[in-house]
Amino acid sequence: MPATTRKLRCAVYTRKSTDEGLDKEFNTLDAQREACEAYIASQRAEGWTLVRDRYDDGGFSGGTLERPALKRLLADIERGLVDVIVVYKIDRLSRSLMDFAKLVETMETHGVTFVSVTQSFNTTTSMGRLTLNILLSFAQFEREVIGERIRDKVAASKARGMWMGGKVPLGYDVANRKLVVNEPEAARVRRVFELFVETGSGVETVRRLQAEGVTAKSGRPLDKGDVYKILNLRTYIGEVTHKGNVYRGEHEAIVPRDLWDRAHAILQASPRTRAAQNQQHAPALLKGLIFGIDGRAMSPTHAVKNGRRYCYYVAQRVLKADTGVDDSLVRRVSTAQIEGAVISQVRALLRQPEIVVGTWLAARREAPDLTERDVRDALHRLDPLWDELFPAEQARIVRGLVERVVVGPAGADIRLRVEGLAGLVRDLTAIAPAALRAAA
Repeated sequence: MPATTRKLRCAVYTRKSTDEGLDKEFNTLDAQREACEAYIASQRAEGWTLVRDRYDDGGFSGGTLERPALKRLLADIERGLVDVIVVYKIDRLSRSLMDFAKLVETMETHGVTFVSVTQSFNTTTSMGRLTLNILLSFAQFEREVIGERIRDKVAASKARGMWMGGKVPLGYDVANRKLVVNEPEAARVRRVFELFVETGSGVETVRRLQAEGVTAKSGRPLDKGDVYKILNLRTYIGEVTHKGNVYRGEHEAIVPRDLWDRAHAILQASPRTRAAQNQQHAPALLKGLIFGIDGRAMSPTHAVKNGRRYCYYVAQRVLKADTGVDDSLVRRVSTAQIEGAVISQVRALLRQPEIVVGTWLAARREAPDLTERDVRDALHRLDPLWDELFPAEQARIVRGLVERVVVGPAGADIRLRVEGLAGLVRDLTAIAPAALRAAA
């Protein structure tokens, strides 16, 4: 090679839109590279030499620049490691006119030229750039036409009820490119609908599902997002949707239509309305346990003011409009305040060491293998779990531990039922793992 011949470092770039056939011993990328390397060898007298680093993008569209090998090539250009880019055809580098203009600008900035081995181009001249832009326009037009054909095929297939791929929903498997029912998973899906219809709350549904150990296809616990996706997926009633249109699917439904309709009747109501309805049906925590100093029970009631719901425990004599009500009698007490005080007393009780020991001695009569540490862990576990328990579960625990609450002008006298702790330990041992999953 003459000393005056400038050495040009040539990088070969190859691309294929799909990954089909790339596992073969000699694939499309290899064929492109072989042709490019042969062209570089033919220009050895001009000082062309091959850069050994490979820039191959298999399974990437030419309609975007987000390709790993192309990014690596551009980085090497900016570092001054490449003088010439060699491709089999120009559309291997890009099918977008705008993207290719950006690439050419980057090449010109760093003094890099572009060569297609099957098309004669010189990007340093205005005529070469004009010819290149014309061919790129046709390449972009071809890409858009292919995209339209694919979209039309998907629309026609969905109109026939065919499943067109994607993430397989819970309750189904895929066989011969069709959805087939996975009965164990289908039972989980129906359980989601049943609990939502029963509770009217997405949050409560999630808690119940996690307590029952219902999981997604991957095995992780279902969350609120999963529940609402399941409730709104028309696949479960044997339908296929496409751009707002609904078609009868080829697959079998796994949720009865009446169950779907009941769930969606609830979904039509606003979350705030559903929350208010659920609050109305939550059990009063101290019903049957709270009394006035006159020995008569206080009953749960509520009032609505400016759209807000206020809950109270009211003396029976007040409810009956007894005109002889003693002024020293507490007429009503806020539900939140008195229930909060009772719960605080219960939590404080569970932290006392003597209570732990006494509970262990009582509980081991029915469970000899139960250790003192088991009892302590179970009782201490209630504090962080309390807010995760269902209202009915909270009420049941309070009824097991609280004997009586007497409300008077001087405050509240809370009498606890210590013998109920042994039963509580057994319950906590059973419900804690599920509740912990719900809390996570």
